[in-house]
Amino acid sequence: MHVITPGDHFSPRTGSAIPTVVHGLATAANARGDRPQVVVARGTYPDRYPSADVVEYTERPAGRSDRRIDAVTGRLGLGRPRTRRRYTATVIDQDVWPPSVVFAHNAPQLVGAIDVSRHVPVLYAHNELLRTYSRREAGQALSHAARIVCVSEFLAERTRDRLPPSLHERVVVVRNGVDAALFRPAPEDDPEAGLRVTFVGRMIPAKGADVLVEAVRRLGRSDVSLTLVGSHGFDPSAPPTAFERSVRAAAGTLPGPVAVTPFLPREQVAAALRHTDVLVVPSRWPEPFGLTVLEGMASGAAVVGSAIGGVPEAGGDALLAVPPDDADAVAAELARLADRGPELDRARTAGRQHALTCGWDRSLRELQELVEVVA
Repeated sequence: MHVITPGDHFSPRTGSAIPTVVHGLATAANARGDRPQVVVARGTYPDRYPSADVVEYTERPAGRSDRRIDAVTGRLGLGRPRTRRRYTATVIDQDVWPPSVVFAHNAPQLVGAIDVSRHVPVLYAHNELLRTYSRREAGQALSHAARIVCVSEFLAERTRDRLPPSLHERVVVVRNGVDAALFRPAPEDDPEAGLRVTFVGRMIPAKGADVLVEAVRRLGRSDVSLTLVGSHGFDPSAPPTAFERSVRAAAGTLPGPVAVTPFLPREQVAAALRHTDVLVVPSRWPEPFGLTVLEGMASGAAVVGSAIGGVPEAGGDALLAVPPDDADAVAAELARLADRGPELDRARTAGRQHALTCGWDRSLRELQELVEVVA
């Protein structure tokens, strides 16, 4: 049983990482003849991924002050009752579920609501979840967690730092994977085309699209085209923020062709990546993993990415790593690849080969091996 964040959508229409990961794991399970279940709030997007059976529940809305109140009660050693109550709604029918491993995705407060006499609770951490927790409170919230799964060693280290020593051995790493059938190179390439550079991600300062635009400006080549894909959220019709407007204005002054596209569903993202030579992941913040890194590599693109957080783990030796927030370093990498010579070919080939070793079947196998010993 996978329990995703209340209100999130188990749908290709959302760009959230958690549904993407659950769908990847479920698809790999399908190939082995298994059929996972995903607990989803009633009323979320109806066009859901076909890889899992959906178990619906009625969501209990969060109050505007719930987070602040819970932060105070947590520090006082009284737990976080309002968040716990919201998550309890997701497992309201757990008494009739068959005995299961219940993966609480990004939900420390769900762990204590799971009936351990019937089920095995596992926290699946996609982000730093315990920054507002003391070690004592984290230990209380996760005392019944059989495993604490993190999507990178970087995230695992951050998570262990917030836990009492008695829980350190329960922290394990299962890196995310990629669907190399969906994210694949185009059947033909145009060797006469200029260098096609792409950014895919949320249009917020932490993701660094402005760093890439500045790097292309400093490169100053009219044969380098830039495509920016993404919005500040997952609604392509939302009005642009001040940051988005500034990025678009700066991109409009570049010497080469520029295309700006709002948020796209996953299949359209895959189609866009088939027609790029270099994907740039210029994050300023420490990404816990960076799914886009593997998706670009699987699509046959060279990937330039910030050496921060879990991004280097995602790309391995195939990543063209640059310091975060460094437009000069990004420009230097693009200059090295701009003539579409052997260095670009090597980077693209290395990326595709790395991605092919990182399928969701690998992630599922590692997850099952780590959980079976406690199930």
